[in-house]
Amino acid sequence: MLPVTKHLLKRQDIDCVCRSFELSLGKNYAEHKVEIVDCPDLTVTPWNLAQPGLNGTPCVTDVGGVPNLIPSANIEKQYNLDDVAKLCEMPGGYVIGPSAVASKLLGKNAELVNNVKTGEEGMVKSMYTKIIDDEQNDYECKPYPHNEFGLLGNLFVSQGLPGKVIHITAKKRIGSLNFITCLNKGLAEDFPDPVAVGGTFLLTNGKTKLHVMPGFSCTPLDSDDDVNNWLRFFEMSGPLTHTSVFVSKDPGLDLRLEHSHCFSEHGDGGHYHFDTTPDTVCYEGYFNLAEAIFRIDPPSVTHMIGRD
Repeated sequence: MLPVTKHLLKRQDIDCVCRSFELSLGKNYAEHKVEIVDCPDLTVTPWNLAQPGLNGTPCVTDVGGVPNLIPSANIEKQYNLDDVAKLCEMPGGYVIGPSAVASKLLGKNAELVNNVKTGEEGMVKSMYTKIIDDEQNDYECKPYPHNEFGLLGNLFVSQGLPGKVIHITAKKRIGSLNFITCLNKGLAEDFPDPVAVGGTFLLTNGKTKLHVMPGFSCTPLDSDDDVNNWLRFFEMSGPLTHTSVFVSKDPGLDLRLEHSHCFSEHGDGGHYHFDTTPDTVCYEGYFNLAEAIFRIDPPSVTHMIGRD
């Protein structure tokens, strides 16, 4: 059994969280709106999730970690989402969020959007984006039929039920922060205790900078510059559907504080950095607050390289 640490989070007033989001967005976007709504059916296009909602004992989990990838990949680190759901005390739970693929299954390193209802009545609607040929900058975004991932994952786990969620829209970026960093920075400033959030958001209009991992590096990646020189960066177009997990503060668990991956129906996808068309960009997202953080199988040796 994998090692796991559970950290219960202080229950935060959702209205106070919404006010924090409003203040942060106001510094970064010309137009924005934050409201508490009944979650729409997220199984429909353009969301295309495997379950309709984000409710039912929601939690976040950080599995493995960047040190399993950098400086050198440990491809033996492979995780099963059924096991992850059970370790989060939610057997049969619904799991969304960014990770690396299980390279032993895919035969290639790649970016993954997990979108899986675990358990006997499971459903896998995950998507991956990979570099097709490491000698060329061509990529593809395709369905990923497995419930295993590799190396690292930042995941939001719930029962996938309808219920109240936070709905956010933002248009025309006037600040320097990306959409998720904007929200998370406000939480860190406004709340002394950690706040953990997960959900999905669309870049409905505009373009964005994404990266896609190529094959594993043959030489150790010992700095952020090494990592950035290894990664393949692209400007891709919306609409892009993201799953995202962010935590305002690390309660001593060696967490990755922000992580978002995306996919699309037109073949674009990858790891989200920031939009590149501030005058025309539009975001829309649905999020829920986590009740706990589960830290699963943290690397024994850690560092802060490559956590952008």
